[in-house]
Amino acid sequence: MHRTYSMRQTRAPTASQLENPPPPPSSTKTGRLFGRNNFGHAFRKQAAGAFGPELAKKLSQLVKMEKNVMRSMELVGKERMEVAQQLSLWGEACDDDVSDVTDKLGVLIYEIGELEDQFVDRYDQYRLTIKSIRNIEASVQPSRDRKQKITDEIAKLKYKDPNSPRIVVLEQELVRAEAESLVAEAQLSNITREKLKAAFTYQFDALREHCEKVAIIAGFGKHLLELIDDTPVTPGETRQAYDGYDASKAIIQDCEDALTHWVTSRAAVRSNLSTRSRNLSQRRRENLSKTRREGVDLAGQDRPMKGDRDSWVPADQHADYHVEDDGEEDQVGEEEDGRSFSNNGANGEHRGRIGERELTPA
Repeated sequence: MHRTYSMRQTRAPTASQLENPPPPPSSTKTGRLFGRNNFGHAFRKQAAGAFGPELAKKLSQLVKMEKNVMRSMELVGKERMEVAQQLSLWGEACDDDVSDVTDKLGVLIYEIGELEDQFVDRYDQYRLTIKSIRNIEASVQPSRDRKQKITDEIAKLKYKDPNSPRIVVLEQELVRAEAESLVAEAQLSNITREKLKAAFTYQFDALREHCEKVAIIAGFGKHLLELIDDTPVTPGETRQAYDGYDASKAIIQDCEDALTHWVTSRAAVRSNLSTRSRNLSQRRRENLSKTRREGVDLAGQDRPMKGDRDSWVPADQHADYHVEDDGEEDQVGEEEDGRSFSNNGANGEHRGRIGERELTPA
């Protein structure tokens, strides 16, 4: 019997590929220095965090870890194709029904391996987009370093020679460096948000297509299993002749048609938000839109309490001013309900991310 290892000899573009053209082959499939062993994975992960600008180290490590993930997926896809071929070869010596079904199951499993290979190419779009954020972070680091260097020089001169004329020159350079840094930081903020959304859109679109197509193949694979007669027979009894060749071929053809015509708009799995999630998301979008239209009003910022600078008096001249005995910098008073408060936060606690998580409803 002719054994088949692929669903199609010639591959015409699927509906999904016509709607969303496939990307070029993944950059991880070529130029391997350490081969496919775990040593290369560990080396890339550790080396990424040890070199490069400080600002980009964490994202560099993420990019290298994703490269390890992609090479692992690539290896899984190739080995799955080899498993499909071996399954088909094993079934060749079995009874007619088992031989035919294992041949067709090998076709389906081989198709999953090819889907995983295509998934790696689409996943690489996500990794390359994240990599572009890393490159922007690396380009911003010099402006931060220059500003910090000038600041340190000014502080050193003020300590050693407060009357040095170079202080004025350095302060002017610091103003220019801060302006450059401000522009760079704003660009980094904007590009990070844009690229982050684009990157994970690539990843989730690729995951959705891959998982739905694998689910389609799994469903047709179970239909193939129904062609095997698993009724127990007694010794010497002969099974009924197998006549499912046309049925198995039709199942494979139906699976091919389902994969060919799959598009995102016809996806079976839908991520429907609950009413609460939908309302909260809508409120967030409305708030952002309102802020963009109106902007932030800073007209009243730092305005004197009584309208003129002459109304200011030192703190020790206020009638209700008193110095604490313990010598702490933060003045501790009493709220109306008797609980103490300070500038550090409620009840003297430092409020940060932990505090925010405690206040967030479950």
